[in-house]
Amino acid sequence: MKKFTLSEILILVVCVVCIFISEYLFIVKDQAQKAIFIGLWPPTILGLLNFFNLKKNN
Repeated sequence: MKKFTLSEILILVVCVVCIFISEYLFIVKDQAQKAIFIGLWPPTILGLLNFFNLKKNN
């Protein structure tokens, strides 16, 4: 298994932070639309990370 690069680790940390911010907005602040908008970004970012890793390996 290859080691993670610094950029991959940073992207994963940003995704986790986005998820926690989304949960905070949804549960604590009761701002569902903002929470859903922010909550949709991590899957998009991770999908792009997968795409670029596949392109790099080919």
